[in-house]
Amino acid sequence: MAFDPFADEPAVQAAGHQVGQDLSMLSIDEIDERIAQLEREISRLKEARSGKESSRAAASAFFKLGQE
Repeated sequence: MAFDPFADEPAVQAAGHQVGQDLSMLSIDEIDERIAQLEREISRLKEARSGKESSRAAASAFFKLGQE
């Protein structure tokens, strides 16, 4: 058995979608999966934004009450 200096190195896995990356090597199924992942992420971002808008509106209303 020969010594393999690279045997214990972890396999490099793709880090998901990166904006601007080359898409030419992806299959239709892979593209569809990336679209689904990005749509889920967009939904998650919209939820976070909505929550922050609600917090901002509540804080704004609170501080305006104290100024009158």
